[in-house]
Amino acid sequence: MSIHLNNLTLSYDHHPAIHHINAIIHEGDWLAVIGPNGAGKSTLMNIIAGLTKDFEGEVSGLDQTDISYLPQQTDLDKSFPINVFELVATGFWDNIGFFKSLNQKQYKECVDAIETVGLKGFEHRMIDSLSGGQLQRCLFARVLVQDKPIILLDEPFNAIDAKTLSDLTQVLKNWHDSNRILIMVTHDLDYVQKYCPKTMLVARECIGYGLTQKILTESNLKKARRLSEAFDVNAKWCPITAT
Repeated sequence: MSIHLNNLTLSYDHHPAIHHINAIIHEGDWLAVIGPNGAGKSTLMNIIAGLTKDFEGEVSGLDQTDISYLPQQTDLDKSFPINVFELVATGFWDNIGFFKSLNQKQYKECVDAIETVGLKGFEHRMIDSLSGGQLQRCLFARVLVQDKPIILLDEPFNAIDAKTLSDLTQVLKNWHDSNRILIMVTHDLDYVQKYCPKTMLVARECIGYGLTQKILTESNLKKARRLSEAFDVNAKWCPITAT
């Protein structure tokens, strides 16, 4: 399995959020998507996840049912009356729907996932009582039970403690070892250099894509900052070029 991004462009008011993004993401890749604020990272993730439809170009090589997407916590309604076990169990909704009960195997998978992320004993805690790190562990458990070959993570390590970071990194390593595609948006360059074999650096356009040590250079980072700071709201429309 590989994901092909072909000339992806999406604009708002005729100004690009991303433009002319091309890449092939292979089975087993652990890819970090990095760039300045407003560089189009989350926009790119939403396109790959199938949540954004109104774009130019093409995403091919994947089925949307093969994707598990963990959004930023700011996109979640923490006031929804649901406990940890129930939230993890929603990972099975694609298989059983909203009204059916879990079978014995699915129930055990939820229990095992909760234990894997370090939340054993929290099963009946309401999510609005969880800390940021505890909620992130819960969301990782939900992704675990979905058991998809493609995993998208948007800023998965914001505002969490060092122990949670270490535990969830082990979950990511296990996914990587099982040859899944991992695509992770993050601002943590130290983390990327330590763990992520591949990197895509974007500043609305793709500044570089490939092995992390070749992409995370000072010259590339400076170029990304310069392009981000020089954004002109009065710029002319950037036409789509043939591929």
